[in-house]
Amino acid sequence: MMSNELKRKWIALLAAAMLLGGLLSCANVASPNGGPYDETPPKFVSSTPAPGQLNYHGKRVEILFDELIQVDKPQDNVIVTPPQLLQPTIKTMGKKIVVELHDSLQNDATYTIDFTSSIADNNEKNVLENYSFAFSTGDTIDSLEVSGTLLYANNLEPASGIIIGLHRDLADSAFVKETFYRTSRTNDRGHFTVRNIKPGKYRIYALNDQNRNFRFDQKSEEIAWSDSIIVPHFEFATRQDTIWKDSTKIDTIKTVNYTHFLPDKIELRLFAEKYARKYMTRPERLLDRRFTLHFNSPEPTPVIRPIGFTPADSSWFYIQKSDEGKALNYWITDSTVWKRDTLGLSVTYLKTDSAGIDRPQTDTLSIATRRRVEKRRKNEPEPLPKLAITVNAANAFDMNDTLKLTFGEPVTEKFRDTLRLQLKSDSVWKPCDFTMFPDTTDELSYFILRKWNYGEQYRFNIDSAAIRSVYGNPNDSIGAEFNIKSEDSYGHLFVTIQGLSPDAHAYGELLNSNDAVVRHTPLKNGGLLFMDIKPDKYYVRLIKDDNENGKWDTGNYSEKLQPETVWYCPRMFNVMQNWQVEETWNIHAAEFTKQKPLEITKNKPKDVKKEKRDYKNEGKSTSSSSTNSRIRGLSF
Repeated sequence: MMSNELKRKWIALLAAAMLLGGLLSCANVASPNGGPYDETPPKFVSSTPAPGQLNYHGKRVEILFDELIQVDKPQDNVIVTPPQLLQPTIKTMGKKIVVELHDSLQNDATYTIDFTSSIADNNEKNVLENYSFAFSTGDTIDSLEVSGTLLYANNLEPASGIIIGLHRDLADSAFVKETFYRTSRTNDRGHFTVRNIKPGKYRIYALNDQNRNFRFDQKSEEIAWSDSIIVPHFEFATRQDTIWKDSTKIDTIKTVNYTHFLPDKIELRLFAEKYARKYMTRPERLLDRRFTLHFNSPEPTPVIRPIGFTPADSSWFYIQKSDEGKALNYWITDSTVWKRDTLGLSVTYLKTDSAGIDRPQTDTLSIATRRRVEKRRKNEPEPLPKLAITVNAANAFDMNDTLKLTFGEPVTEKFRDTLRLQLKSDSVWKPCDFTMFPDTTDELSYFILRKWNYGEQYRFNIDSAAIRSVYGNPNDSIGAEFNIKSEDSYGHLFVTIQGLSPDAHAYGELLNSNDAVVRHTPLKNGGLLFMDIKPDKYYVRLIKDDNENGKWDTGNYSEKLQPETVWYCPRMFNVMQNWQVEETWNIHAAEFTKQKPLEITKNKPKDVKKEKRDYKNEGKSTSSSSTNSRIRGLSF
């Protein structure tokens, strides 16, 4: 006979098994999903006028699609050419796009409405790529095309949303005096196609048109141009189109005839001329004894006149420049002045007027201090002010690092002899030579230069009260010890350059994964040598230094001067510790558009193709997950 206790356990186990079976049977039931999702872009149905219609003189264009649609930022993404000085009205009405032109129509002209990739269906946002519509006010419709790529000249980043224009007038003055004949706009990859062109000869330009007048009339506008004359033409060609059964099996390969429009690989490099309007950005007074005038560009010393107070003498401040000369720090040496809560000042400086001419400008400023009251105990004496000094001597010093000394206040007296740099030799500290020079970007900082050797040990010292600021404040003693890293801590990279003439002047830059410059080296004996670099992944670019000044220079349209050429090596260099990498780079091997590695490209192209949704299985994972959580909650 089975005991009552055993019967109860069997009954409980049987009930649990039945419950588990029921839950598992429910796990495969998915909620209804309504069938396949729409994964195709909108399709053209009809239009008024018809596509390619001749002798049409209306100013309204209506285009009907097979589903509800939307146009993304039409004022930015839709280009009407010939250029419209009066912006057209572009709106959607359900399945229809309506374009109303407000400029007078030209006679015998082909009009193109290029929607680029701005049209998408209203629900799933499937994009209709590179759609354009054309009609003609004459007896023929022009059909030639040219295409290419626009990249920024200094870093080969794709330049998106920039106007590309053609001029039939081949004179240089056309770019600054006339509107374009035909236009287009670059996409997120910097690619462009100018459509519906008449046969003939043209000049091609790029323009970041800030005032939307389709000509280069502001020095701040970014530009590009080709030195070659463009002659649009075409040829009949064939290509192979592959139809896939699935992701791994090919169904058929078809040979397709098509019209190949040329040229189709125009290369343009976008740049801004060396020009900046001069103006003051802001004044501030973060310390009682210092006020700062900030400018947008390096500024010669302005004329400062006090308002409402009279300093003890004319030399009541000491000027110190920072931020590469764009910030002027005025250290006040007259105590009757720095104790004032607010300073009234008349400041005369150079400011660029609307005509682009630098003229004297006088501003009246009222600069208040941001005084911070420090809490001290009752009867606690005020601490004696000290001259703050910092030095960047880390324990492990890099072979290419430079010792940097920074003061908290200006120091006018000579202090070179108060600095002591010592080298440890046979357990004995011995004085060693060094050179000192000021930091041109910050006059409170100084560099201490010495050629380091692998594994050396150094000590840097300044005695207390050895240096005083312009306020007479002495320094506290400062000392630091640091070691130069050993040779096996580094790697080396040598890149042999091919494709550049032997007498060309150029330099290379070693870049990190953020496209930031890590090292700069001249081209010597046909190669770039980067010694003693930290183990890491690096990239390399080469700059053709036409004027031999060791830096990249922009172009100038009036002088017909193109910006200096920049090449990117399309591969990554993995430099390991105690390792030497030697590579050869032909700077012309990779196409213009494929030079810069995607890993360090900041303006990465958008993926307009939507990932296909697994509508058959959607909903299953939710039910299964819910079931699993309920099963885990069971206890036996």
